[in-house]
Amino acid sequence: MGLDKFEIWVHDHILKNEKVRHFLYGAYQRALYLVSEKVKCEGNIEIVTPNDGYEYLFGYYDKCPWDSTGRYMLALKVKNATKEADSAEQAEIVTIDLKNGNAVKVVAKTNCWNVQQGCMAQWMDDKTILYNDYRNGAYCSVILNMELGVERIVEKPVYTVSSDKKTALTLDFNRLHRLRPGYGYANCDEVTKNDICPDQTCIWKIDLETGKITPMLKYTDFAHFEEKETMKGAEHKVNHLMTSPDGNRFMVLHRWFKNKVKYTRLVTCNMDGTGMYNLSDDDFVSHCCWKNNDEILSYLNKHDGGKGYYLMKDKTKEYKRLWPELAMDGHPTYSYDGKQIVTDTYPDRKRIQSIYVMKGDRVERVARVFSPFKYGGNCRCDLHPRWKPDGSQICFDASFKGKRCVCVVNLFNN
Repeated sequence: MGLDKFEIWVHDHILKNEKVRHFLYGAYQRALYLVSEKVKCEGNIEIVTPNDGYEYLFGYYDKCPWDSTGRYMLALKVKNATKEADSAEQAEIVTIDLKNGNAVKVVAKTNCWNVQQGCMAQWMDDKTILYNDYRNGAYCSVILNMELGVERIVEKPVYTVSSDKKTALTLDFNRLHRLRPGYGYANCDEVTKNDICPDQTCIWKIDLETGKITPMLKYTDFAHFEEKETMKGAEHKVNHLMTSPDGNRFMVLHRWFKNKVKYTRLVTCNMDGTGMYNLSDDDFVSHCCWKNNDEILSYLNKHDGGKGYYLMKDKTKEYKRLWPELAMDGHPTYSYDGKQIVTDTYPDRKRIQSIYVMKGDRVERVARVFSPFKYGGNCRCDLHPRWKPDGSQICFDASFKGKRCVCVVNLFNN
């Protein structure tokens, strides 16, 4: 058993208590760091955000920071991204002009964001962005025409937007704040906090053209779907919604907690909440992406194969293990032409994070960066690699300079 796989085994079988795990693994990393080679960054990397005392991030790996011209990038500018995983402090949404010395322009402000997914800021077209905000005592999403300075309010925050920009899905960000810090919002109290399995809506569908909001699925719908013994008396939540490229189906992680143990399965559904399918249910599923309308790539566990990257066919039990040499969890995404995949790693025993590009069976590491110890636990800085549409660059968030920054790694000259 390799050292990486041994560490994963210890993580899963010995260090089940999260607080104990963070403490012991942190001590382990600090000890190894003292005797290891010191690496700040390796690869053809450019930092595109300024060194002005602020921290910059984009957000999650399922969104593109570039506009269609490739000239502008979106980012979130914050004062501090190590104090709280979910913050109610105001942050600025900025554009970066890549053809004008990476000039930064503030285009909006938001009152709700988190260190993993920002405020879900994303391009709707080259003049319009969408982002989540907290206004008048409620979460919402804002569709802003930056050229005209005109905004339209949708009375729910969004989690994922369809590729045609017409439909969004969302969930309960307050419950996420309590059960998964770094992915929710902290502005108001959770109304379901005393209910382990609420008979209340957990997924809503949003028509972004009309603003119509339709409740779709409840926590109890998931808990009663192909129910397992571990679900009884457990606390339930959902997370990580992603729509298929054609917008006909979506995936969601159904998670439940019992006796301080977390269980996860990957469920797919039609966009009206029907056709629920239990795609992977071997206790652990992490990060996923759609390859096409019928296949999903995920880092997960299979009882007959262990943890790793698996390509699955939706609505079937067909799956295939890919790249067995990649033992550590990461955030995978297919390039726009579907020919390559990018993924990353969490900080290893020496606090080094890596970015890998896969083409067929070939695995190439294209970047390595150091993660300072203050970026740990719920306030960690995941790289969340994202493809530029033409495949020439990968954007990622990093902290090797001592503050969060937005970077790109160039591939054509790497």
